[in-house]
Amino acid sequence: MLKSFVLSLAVLACSCAYAGETRVPTKGAPDGPSSVHGDTSMIKDTLQKNYPQIGEVDKVNKTNILGLYEVVTKDQLFYTDEKVQYLINGNIYELKTMRNLTEERSRKLFAVDFNGLPFELAIKKVKGNGQRKMAYLTDPNCGYCKKLEGELRHIDNVTLYLFLYPIFPGSAEKVKGVWCSKDQVKAWDDLMLNNVQPPTGTCNTPSSRVLELAKKLNVSGTPALIFADGMLVPGYQPAAELEKALNGTAGH
Repeated sequence: MLKSFVLSLAVLACSCAYAGETRVPTKGAPDGPSSVHGDTSMIKDTLQKNYPQIGEVDKVNKTNILGLYEVVTKDQLFYTDEKVQYLINGNIYELKTMRNLTEERSRKLFAVDFNGLPFELAIKKVKGNGQRKMAYLTDPNCGYCKKLEGELRHIDNVTLYLFLYPIFPGSAEKVKGVWCSKDQVKAWDDLMLNNVQPPTGTCNTPSSRVLELAKKLNVSGTPALIFADGMLVPGYQPAAELEKALNGTAGH
């Protein structure tokens, strides 16, 4: 395990040393060094003008790590130097504590306003005392969504908000059947855990608004989990990892 981790760090170190070695040219000197020297607004403007392929830069912040600057786009965190000579795409670890500093920072930068979610578009399922909370976007024809439901059977004392996000062929009809059922939770559990198809639905569903929500959150696949602390985790998670995230201990 440790050997693999050290190897990963070695690969990352090489990547950091050589990735993005494109120099930012100065006027009248195409091959000369950049004239940018640590001004966050200038760094942002230089990146946006000369390297649009990284996406729209929302902000640039000075870090206290090796004189690096964090470059924040819509959905990703990069690093650059004060002269914008290098762009680093990778995780920075604090070896003494083995903390993934990039991951911790990303959670804060890209955190979802959990309480601001449109819960009226979701199916609410309360287990036990319901004290812990999690929302997720899910599709009835998604294999990993079904695996997730199997893991959630082992999770108690949680309130779940299910945003039915029909992106697979044939999913819209199943979503409509579940949403229009008298007991939505039972209809969903029967479908996902027992393969019992819901009756044909005749009501209106909020699917179009859920699609808008997914776009806003930059979610394109299922399942996508959102925890009460704002952490958004794409993909299936086993029960043990779900417990850590629900208890606020993920990554620690």
